[in-house]
Amino acid sequence: MPAASTIAAVAATSVAATAVSGTALAAWGVFGERRRFRVRHETLPVLAPGHPDLRVLHISDLHTIPGQEAKKRFVHGLADLNPDLVLDTGDNLSHPDAVPYLLEIMEPLLAFPGLYVPGSNCYFAPMLKNPARYLWKSSTSGEDRSAARILPWRQMHRAFDEAGWVGMINRADRVRVGDHVIEVSGVDDPHLGFDRHPGFLAPGQPGSGLGNFADAGSAPAALRLGLTHAPYLRALNRFAEDRADLVVAGHTHGGQVCLPGGRALVSNCDIEPSRCKGVTSQGGVPVQISAGLGESRFAPIRLFCPPEAVLMTLTARA
Repeated sequence: MPAASTIAAVAATSVAATAVSGTALAAWGVFGERRRFRVRHETLPVLAPGHPDLRVLHISDLHTIPGQEAKKRFVHGLADLNPDLVLDTGDNLSHPDAVPYLLEIMEPLLAFPGLYVPGSNCYFAPMLKNPARYLWKSSTSGEDRSAARILPWRQMHRAFDEAGWVGMINRADRVRVGDHVIEVSGVDDPHLGFDRHPGFLAPGQPGSGLGNFADAGSAPAALRLGLTHAPYLRALNRFAEDRADLVVAGHTHGGQVCLPGGRALVSNCDIEPSRCKGVTSQGGVPVQISAGLGESRFAPIRLFCPPEAVLMTLTARA
């Protein structure tokens, strides 16, 4: 039988190794993983038969802080993908002074047709909290934000609008992107309870022709697109009831801190953690959820969940 001193030494070594391993993981999450930006590619057969492919870039959850040069370089590089359409599903800010820097980051993408919806961190600055609360709370919806600083969201939205992007905030529209007519329905942030579903425009009802989109007239639509920041089930179900062809969302950060292999522990809303990034289905409708490009400045860590933009190639249904 080993001596007590030997057992104690082995135990101490094990504890020390575990501590070193945990420290290394935390350091990788803070300094490595959250800067390991990637583009995820998806091919989705959701267009009406006979329509050519449509390349759609989805960005979300930048949580911008001035000085994030690695993120800026990555987003600038996304313009080389030459998308037909850019979708921004919110949480663009994480600092009261971030709008000018955000617009520097977004400048090359603002040259493309774009649609956007806001998230909670477009409206309110994040507050310092225990980040581990996400491990025992399935959602932070309904939290008291009376002490939260209001972010300059109007300035941000005005800049997007002036660039020709169109805010789909509790509204429906028809837009033309090249040879494609898209019926769009978007909602304000469900995480804040701001969502009011507008449905889709009635058949034959013309679109607004806002922004850098040509007038869609009353031509048959190639796609019915639903946009939301947070993929709460009530929002996804309503889009499915309204017969959307595709729903696009962000908010979840893909779980942000995941187990090896990318298994999420939480979704920060009421969908199952296993569905909080990638393409799943709700009521037979494909739902594309981005893991996002950032994180709150008070929880600057990602683990087994790299930040991402998503390039969707939308193809015609058979």
